[in-house]
Amino acid sequence: MMKGVSVGVGLLGLLLACVTTAPTDKNRDWDIYSFHINSTVTSRYATTIITSRVANRIDQSQEIEFHVKIPKNAFISKFKMTIEGQTYDGVVKQKEEAQQQYTQAVSRGQSAGIVSSVGRTLEEFKTSVTVAALSKVTFELTYEELLKRRMGKYELLIHARPMQPVADFKIDVYINERPGIHFLEITGGLSTKALANAITKTHASSEAWVHFYPSKELQSQCESCGEQGLNGDLVITYDVHRKTSMGDLHESEGYFVHHFAPSDLPRIPKNLVFIIDRSGSMHGRKMEQTREALLKILGDLAEDDHFGLITFDSSVSTWRKELLPANQDNLEAAKSFARNIHERGATDINAAVLEGTAMLNRHPQGGSVSLLILLTDGDPTTGETNLEKIHKNIKEAIGKKFPLYCLGFGMDVNFDFLEKMALENSGVGRRIYTDSDAALQLQGFYEEVATPLLTDVQMIYLGGANLTQTNFSQYYNGSEIVVAGQIPDNNIEMFTAEVIAISKSNRVMYSDTLPKEEPIEARSDSHIQRLWAYLTVKQLLDKEVQLSGKEKEKVKKEALDLCMKYSFVTPFTSMVVTKPQGEDSQVAHKPKEGEKPIRSSRVISGSRLQVLKHQVNSHPAMAVQDAYGPPPMAVQDAYVSPLRRFLLPAEGQALPLCYDIPVALSLRLLLDPNNELSMNGQLGQSASAGYRKIVIHYRSDQHIELDTTGITFNDEQNTTYFSWSPKINHKTDSVSLILRDKEMDVTIASTRVVIMLYKRNGIKFLWPVLRQRPTGDNIIGIMAHPPVAYEEVQGITMKLKIRDKEVDVSRDSAVDLSVRSTPTVACWLMPLQSALQGELADFTITQL
Repeated sequence: MMKGVSVGVGLLGLLLACVTTAPTDKNRDWDIYSFHINSTVTSRYATTIITSRVANRIDQSQEIEFHVKIPKNAFISKFKMTIEGQTYDGVVKQKEEAQQQYTQAVSRGQSAGIVSSVGRTLEEFKTSVTVAALSKVTFELTYEELLKRRMGKYELLIHARPMQPVADFKIDVYINERPGIHFLEITGGLSTKALANAITKTHASSEAWVHFYPSKELQSQCESCGEQGLNGDLVITYDVHRKTSMGDLHESEGYFVHHFAPSDLPRIPKNLVFIIDRSGSMHGRKMEQTREALLKILGDLAEDDHFGLITFDSSVSTWRKELLPANQDNLEAAKSFARNIHERGATDINAAVLEGTAMLNRHPQGGSVSLLILLTDGDPTTGETNLEKIHKNIKEAIGKKFPLYCLGFGMDVNFDFLEKMALENSGVGRRIYTDSDAALQLQGFYEEVATPLLTDVQMIYLGGANLTQTNFSQYYNGSEIVVAGQIPDNNIEMFTAEVIAISKSNRVMYSDTLPKEEPIEARSDSHIQRLWAYLTVKQLLDKEVQLSGKEKEKVKKEALDLCMKYSFVTPFTSMVVTKPQGEDSQVAHKPKEGEKPIRSSRVISGSRLQVLKHQVNSHPAMAVQDAYGPPPMAVQDAYVSPLRRFLLPAEGQALPLCYDIPVALSLRLLLDPNNELSMNGQLGQSASAGYRKIVIHYRSDQHIELDTTGITFNDEQNTTYFSWSPKINHKTDSVSLILRDKEMDVTIASTRVVIMLYKRNGIKFLWPVLRQRPTGDNIIGIMAHPPVAYEEVQGITMKLKIRDKEVDVSRDSAVDLSVRSTPTVACWLMPLQSALQGELADFTITQL
């Protein structure tokens, strides 16, 4: 770790290049003969180029796939394929303009280039092309990212997994930081043991070079290597010198960037309120990890901090009515309270955040910083449940006086709702992933905001124009404020930068002018202009989330114009991947946080539709299967019983499992004998639809029947009917029914299920999503299975190891109906018996 100030950055690149048919032996039909990752970082702006050269080694045409993973914060800016000396470039277009091309390709069952979220920090880009016999293809992808400072360091993370040992494998990193590089370290799995000898590092004042050139033999002999070559991380951590508190001011070709990160300031005491969700969905490991993290955070509070604790479900509880100083007695009492937080009930986010806001408003603010931190894993299900009203209530109550940070636990949380609420109140939204290190994720977030140094920061630039954000409510030690803009007519003589802020109760001011002379090479690049464009687009994307109507459209157009000019692939744009004549172009979209991959495969009458590829360079194309999927099936006149495909989440893995069930069956969805609760459903006749009817029984006297026309609730005394149109909030002592936006949210005892009404291809159907699993043992049904842990077993055929048994699988896809946008996701297809650990007869019933 560094002393004093340092900087935090994330950059990651992973390349997979493979043919869609798996090799049958070590003599592959294809060969990645060159694999290069080249990263250049200048003024904290990283540009990475990933180049893969692949040879088709057989005397037939075959499809070669390019698959790369990049940081979520990065924008793809260039992609090209070179085949037989001919280069095919990707073209960035407005998303709506590219959508029709994409939809047409998908409707024909053809593959589509994609950019989709995978895991915490990655997105994957994927495309493919048919390569003629004994020919070669070169793929080249460029992406850009402004490296963000976190906890006092920049971290350049490169993950390499080329899927085979590569004769010409290179990772080259060049860092150029004008203030000088304070320290540089290399860690990660690719820097350990024998692989460390393949790394060379050179560090000279303001420049650093890192090279990683492992031999082909070494790539299969290291600790995390195997027959498929390297698989691990190379992590480069560094920091820059800061000779003045004003930071680093840099100009090039009429654009400037200012990196501001002073550290020689006293910390400001905090007024901190934690708002902890204790609803039933936090049951188990989530609550354990929350308690663990909260205990550690309480132990890290300074004596001059003040703090409060609020827990909530359908009601709101405060540890103390007022904020208390973080002395030893109060901390021990608070820790005792934290150890006894237990999950129960529904989720009233509105009342909980309003109570936290009121608590901070009652506390004196002078000479201190107030922070509100919300942790929840669900949607509001009781109290005020209208999301727009909650946003309005919270924004009015906070009144720009302090930031609200929203931490969303898990993938089921409504992250868009939380992110907008945070951005509207000068905070950020952060997803906490339900992995073994969730407690460390929570602690890590707290450490980022643990030491406020300045408040009410105003960045002023005389002679500057088209500035990025210039006002910041807080500056925390270990972070960095970055502002970029234009200098009209490149008039640097008239340009002055000034920073005004509050340090504790004192007003501080810094000022500086641009250096009159810079090296010629520093003035000849365009990275500062692209940094400005990147940062402007990022901030416009955040702003667009908060607006509506004409203001929203204006901001969207401004962002779109920049994206088109600088060829950034963002949520507003797409990249059309052009291909040789005779092959369809593909379209790459960038997802929002939490969206799942969009795939192009589709299911028709229980069989996958296969597509014959066109000719390339006059060589006849071979009929190839989709990635890792079953071989092409002949089209026959015989009737094939339609199948409905189901997804089963995986624990700690990117790909879920999937399996097929014949349509029109009546299924046991959930049976909880401990709480006398059961839920059954009848599938419709179509493979592309879901359930035509779902019935829920609770004890012997309460029944809920849902079909595509409405909902009937019977409690033995009264029968109440609801249509799907209005918003409904109906409650009894033991049952809660909330209907909004074609979604019925049902909470009974410790179980919560959302039943969604869909209409696709003219067919209406229902789809249930379990948001909160019943507590206790002996829970059965096809929805009762928790996420499955598995390991991939490499061999001639693909296998997964589940509960100490190996299962044959193939890579396939399924529509994910648990998400309203219904993305098509990749999955491991396996027999129902292996996925559910039982026979189909165990899950079918005769009566709903």
